[in-house]
Amino acid sequence: MSTTRILDGGMSRELLRLGAELKQPEWSALALINSPDIVRRVHQEFIAAGSEVITTNSYALVPFHIGEDRFQKEGAELIRLAGRLAREAADAATDRKVLVAGSLPPIFGSYEPQNFQPSRVQDYLEVLVENLGPFVDIWLGETLSLIAEAEAVREAVAASGKPFWISFTLADDEAAISGGEPKLRSEEKVEDAASWAASSGAEALLFNCSKPEVMQAAVETATRVFRKMDASIEIGVYANAFEGETGDAAANEGLHDTRSDLNDDAYSRYACSWADAGATIIGGCCGIGAAHIHRLKKTLLG
Repeated sequence: MSTTRILDGGMSRELLRLGAELKQPEWSALALINSPDIVRRVHQEFIAAGSEVITTNSYALVPFHIGEDRFQKEGAELIRLAGRLAREAADAATDRKVLVAGSLPPIFGSYEPQNFQPSRVQDYLEVLVENLGPFVDIWLGETLSLIAEAEAVREAVAASGKPFWISFTLADDEAAISGGEPKLRSEEKVEDAASWAASSGAEALLFNCSKPEVMQAAVETATRVFRKMDASIEIGVYANAFEGETGDAAANEGLHDTRSDLNDDAYSRYACSWADAGATIIGGCCGIGAAHIHRLKKTLLG
């Protein structure tokens, strides 16, 4: 486990904890608009907790959250601000090198693969890539529900010269938790997503924003596919702490409740199982805070 890299955790609940106002539909973008210093503090707290990679707060900087008009008028400026805040926090770390991952979200909504528009996606991804580019070390296409979304990210960053990671969100209903074949929220198989990743040029395939109970099977599947294809790709996990079913809930309809049972100790036990299954990049998504990341580092790295 000594080679494990530690990511940060979920931005939104930490913003709330530190006093930022969050409301839908803007969600975490509202903190960039009204309280960017709190965004910087969240990055700093994750770094202090042990994160080796922090992610830009650009997830909600898409028309789905901030609206088409604001995206056209203010999107580029807000995206640059998100990149700059993360870069400054990473560069201020004195005990180790901290990388910045540029968050490239699902453009047309989380958990909503049916809304994907291939003819329009690059119009928005290009704005994110152009304005985050000066600040990031790695591209992170995250919470993607279908392989076509990942392919769009690959195309968008191809000319940047920077490595990219792809992270899919998984079906996490009762059937999946009970041992069903691991699938994306689009119902595409993790096996097929891993096969795509192996030939895509991605440096890492991750799984995020799903319940921790479904992550190990996905890691095992990806490990098997990569071995069969002789592909040298890292595998990562950053699960969420959402309660109940999330697959049918639109991302900007409200605030999901988080689980009371998923404390830092419980989450670190899941993380150990992911590492044992082959994951070498581990962090947290929604509801996983700095305390969880601190415990992860102690548990996985000593």
